[in-house]
Amino acid sequence: MNTAAPPLAPLPHIPAEVRCAQDYEVLARHFIAAPSLAYIAGGCGRDLSVAANRQALDELAIVPRLLRDLRGGHTSLNLLGRSLPHPLLLAPVAYQTLVHPRGELETARAAGAMESVLLVSTLATRTLEEIAAQGPGERWFQLYFQPDRGATEDLLRRAEAAGYGVLVVTLDASIKTPSLSALRAGFQMPEQVRAVNLDPYPVPPPVSLERGQSRIFQGVMAAAPGWDDLAWLLDRSRLPVLVKGVLHPEDARRLQAMGVAGLVVSNHGGRALDGAPASVRMLPRVRAAVGEHYPVLADGGVRSGSDVFRMLALGADAVLLGRLQVYALAVAGSLGVAHMLKLLREELELCMAQAGCATLAEIRRDMIYRELDEA
Repeated sequence: MNTAAPPLAPLPHIPAEVRCAQDYEVLARHFIAAPSLAYIAGGCGRDLSVAANRQALDELAIVPRLLRDLRGGHTSLNLLGRSLPHPLLLAPVAYQTLVHPRGELETARAAGAMESVLLVSTLATRTLEEIAAQGPGERWFQLYFQPDRGATEDLLRRAEAAGYGVLVVTLDASIKTPSLSALRAGFQMPEQVRAVNLDPYPVPPPVSLERGQSRIFQGVMAAAPGWDDLAWLLDRSRLPVLVKGVLHPEDARRLQAMGVAGLVVSNHGGRALDGAPASVRMLPRVRAAVGEHYPVLADGGVRSGSDVFRMLALGADAVLLGRLQVYALAVAGSLGVAHMLKLLREELELCMAQAGCATLAEIRRDMIYRELDEA
């Protein structure tokens, strides 16, 4: 018999227990039902890549520099022609009404208040038009290719019409399954939590398999996008196109050559291939492949300002925050997400000051030390 207490409703204030951004993760277990928390915290399979993201960041030591002049310090940057006050972006996270009744509408309010870029998922539980109407702020749309090109193009046109500034195409998640931990916890997506942006489009009929055919290769993957689909999208988009889910340097070079505006180094938070390397491990290799000035973002396991510093040092121009925004949303709605961003920015500023960096440009690769590299 399940004797766990029911989850608490989101608070209208910041809990006194929150002293750092990661405290939202600690508190979230009181505000999210256990099966849903297992789904959110988990990845795919045995959660190996989820663990790898955290382990890889923890193995990176920061080597401070001395006697730097920090009086003019700031965290501002220019990204894709946009002037941003900090490098903290909110990653595209699906199904946010799973943890808050207003879901992505609350997250959008927080992003606007903290001048953070919000990446809105195709699988959002509020329409992309509703989210865009939540006041000022820079918003980008994350696109999953649909089996029908007409549906894919319609999503693109809707994003353009609603004022989204960048299209972020995720290419590493054509097939996904919940983690074993989520399955064992009995997680099932509630009926009322659904990807409403896909409501206008017909559901493709199931693939009819012949004897001996694979339900993976000839079934689920039959509609997976290929290089020609990406070329088709690039030809039709009036928005700059980023590709999310890049880990291999050869893929990075090919995407750059095709005219993609930038990359997001990501293992999908461990939710795609279980056993894929940590994003931060592949980040320097992708950066080396595309050169110093090509836009590269990254995500995966970030829980503190020092984690952000590590990713910036290893080649990221900006960092995406996934699970942390969901935990903060569950605890205190838009106020929690805004507070989490404020804390994380201050943690980054503190780390920069202690490391001797007045600007993001001064955060360099030689400030990162990993003992295993010396073996």
